[in-house]
Amino acid sequence: MLALSSVSSLKATPSRTDFPLPSHRRVGVRCNYAEAGAKGDPSSATIDVVADVKSERVVVLGGNGFVGSAICKAAISKGIEVTSLSRSGRPSLSSSWVDQVNWVTGDVFYANWDEVLPGATAVVSTLGGFGSEEQMKRINGEANVLAVGAAKDYGVPKFILISVHDYNLPQFLLESGYFTGKRKAESEVLSKYPNSGVVLRPGFIYGKRRVDGFEIPLDLVGEPLENFLRAAENFIKPLSSLPASDLLLAPPVSVDDVARAAVNAITDDDFFGIFTIEQIKEAAAKVIVLKTSNLGFNK
Repeated sequence: MLALSSVSSLKATPSRTDFPLPSHRRVGVRCNYAEAGAKGDPSSATIDVVADVKSERVVVLGGNGFVGSAICKAAISKGIEVTSLSRSGRPSLSSSWVDQVNWVTGDVFYANWDEVLPGATAVVSTLGGFGSEEQMKRINGEANVLAVGAAKDYGVPKFILISVHDYNLPQFLLESGYFTGKRKAESEVLSKYPNSGVVLRPGFIYGKRRVDGFEIPLDLVGEPLENFLRAAENFIKPLSSLPASDLLLAPPVSVDDVARAAVNAITDDDFFGIFTIEQIKEAAAKVIVLKTSNLGFNK
C-alpha cells in the first residue's frame, strides 16, 4: 500500500510537441502602499504585479455514468473546465451544470484523442464493468491501459483511476477478470505516473443511480449502512482479518465523496498514490463543493 506522500509531485514531461500545453490565465493586480503616517502622492508607490495562474482542465472518461457524472458536477462547481468522453455522449439530465461540460461521444478504443486530450491537466477514468472474463479484462484493464498511454503521450500531467477495494478476498477470487483488469490498470497508472498518478479504491458506492431512465436510490441502503459500520468500528475491527470479511464490513462510500476525492486529486499536486476507503473520505473532507442553485445542484 502506498502512503500519502508529502513530497511535491513531478510533472510528466510531454513526449509530443504538436499540441498546446495546459492553459494558464494571466492575472494582473495593481496595488499601492505607503509607510504608515507618510504623506505624499500615493500613486508614486503604485506597483503592477502580473502572474500566470494555471487553469485546470480535466477529461473524464465515462463522464455520463453514475460516478463519472458526479465527478463532472463536482469539478464544475470548483471552476474546473470539464470534457467528458463516453460512448453515449451527453446525458439526459436537465440540471444546468450539464450545459457547462463539453460532452464528446466516442469509444476509448477508437477515440480521436486530438479532440479531447490537448491542453488537459488531468484525466479521470471511471471505466469499468462486469461481464465475461474477457469482457472484464478488456474494459477494466485494457481500456484503462490504453487511456493511460494516450494521456502520457499527450503530456497530461496527472491520471486518476477509480478502481475498487479488494474486500480482503482470497487470492483465487482476486484472479477473476474484474480484479485482474483493475489491478493491471492500477499498475499502469503507477508505472507511467509514479509521482502524480492517483488510484482511488472505494468499496460499494451509493447515491441516486439512473438506469434506463429510472432512478435507483442506493443511498437508502448505503448511507445507513455506512453510518452503522462506522459507529460499530471498534467492535467489528477484530473481524477484519477474516477472509472476505470486508464484503460485509467495508463501509460504503457516497458517490459525492468519491467525486470530491477525485477533485482533490485534480487540484492537489501532493496527492498521489493508492487511496483506501478511509483515505478517500479524508480527501473528500478537504474539498468544499459549492451547492448553488445556478449550478443545478438542487434540481
